[in-house]
Amino acid sequence: MAISAHFTHRGFTAEKYEEASRRLDATGLAAPTGMLHHFALDADGEIEVFDIWESQEALEQFGQDVFIPILLELGVELQPPTIRPVHNGIHK
Repeated sequence: MAISAHFTHRGFTAEKYEEASRRLDATGLAAPTGMLHHFALDADGEIEVFDIWESQEALEQFGQDVFIPILLELGVELQPPTIRPVHNGIHK
């Protein structure tokens, strides 16, 4: 079942988001398997991320193996994401 994941980490500035994106590009994982949609939102100077994933397992594998280490290296204060099942989606 598809899930949504909303991340509101502290200290995740636009500069840190861009650096994290560069590091993901360098690993070849900027568009990881299982990620269906990705949105980066500016929230008063910090970046919030809203993703749609194929499954909780796909998100967890990417996070644990790849993304969390990058965020920690950048000094981002991790917060638990809000995870919800996706009921419907409309694409235009």
